Amino acid sequence: MRRFSFKPSLTLKGRKFKGLRGFAGKPFHPPMTDIAIGGFMLAALFDVISAVGSANGWAHDFYRAATFSLAVGLVGAALSAVTGFFDWQQSTEIGTQARRTVNAHAVTMIATTTFAIIGFLLRTLAFGDDLSTPGVVLVLSLIVAGLTILGGTIGGSLAFDYGFNVETAGDHPVWHKSEEDYFHGDPEPSAD
Repeated sequence: MRRFSFKPSLTLKGRKFKGLRGFAGKPFHPPMTDIAIGGFMLAALFDVISAVGSANGWAHDFYRAATFSLAVGLVGAALSAVTGFFDWQQSTEIGTQARRTVNAHAVTMIATTTFAIIGFLLRTLAFGDDLSTPGVVLVLSLIVAGLTILGGTIGGSLAFDYGFNVETAGDHPVWHKSEEDYFHGDPEPSAD
C-alpha cells in the first residue's frame, strides 16, 4: 500500500488562477502569513533570551537575530496584506458575519504590523548599538507576538469555522481507498 502522495498537493493542473488571491484550492494568503508569524514569534523569543541574558556576550547576538527576524516578519506581513486585501475584496459580502470577521482580522493584523514597524525603527534608529534588548523594544516585541496570536486565531476561525476560501472535499475520491492519486480537475473515477 502506498504511504505518500506529494504530487497532487503540489500541482496546479486544473486549478483556476485567481490573480493575487492564488489558485483555486491553493490560495496565496496562508503561506505568506506563515512567514510573518514565524518572523514575529522568533523575534519575541530572541528578545526574551537577549533580555534575560543581558550580562552575557551572546545577548547582543540574540538582539540582532530578533531584529533580522522582525524584518523577515515585516516582509511576510506586507505580502500577507496584499493577498489578504484581494481575498477581502473579492470573497466577502458586506453585511455578513464573514466580512465582519475578516475586518476584525485585518484590523488586528494592521495593528500588529504597526507595532512591528515601530519596534523595528526603534531597534535600528534609537537602540541599534545596545548590547541586549532594551525594555521598550522587548515590550513592543511581546505586544507584536500577542497580537499575532490573536490575529491568527481570528484568521483561523475564518478558514476552520467558516470554511472561508476553502474548497471542501466532502465525499471526494481522495477519501476513498485507492492506490491511484486524484488530481484537481480530473474526472472523478467511476464506482467499481
